[in-house]
Amino acid sequence: MEGVLWYVLTGTRGGKNRVRLLQALDERPRNANQLAEDLDLDYKTIRHHLDVLMENDVVENSGNGYGTVYLPSDRVRNNWDTVETIITKVD
Repeated sequence: MEGVLWYVLTGTRGGKNRVRLLQALDERPRNANQLAEDLDLDYKTIRHHLDVLMENDVVENSGNGYGTVYLPSDRVRNNWDTVETIITKVD
């Protein structure tokens, strides 16, 4: 998981926004629309980043459809020290 986090959050375009998204979800679970509003990003951009994070088991979802709520996966929670290290590198 450590390698996945470094790749998804720093090794690709959009990594900085993914870090912001993950930090927001760490504060509290949210749906895509709430994330778009809170991070001042386009809804489609949020959806793209959520898809990437879901594919890499960085976030998981709860619920279905429009109200689907996202939160950090258990694997990420177990590697949160790596996330914090990445946050210091990205900021």
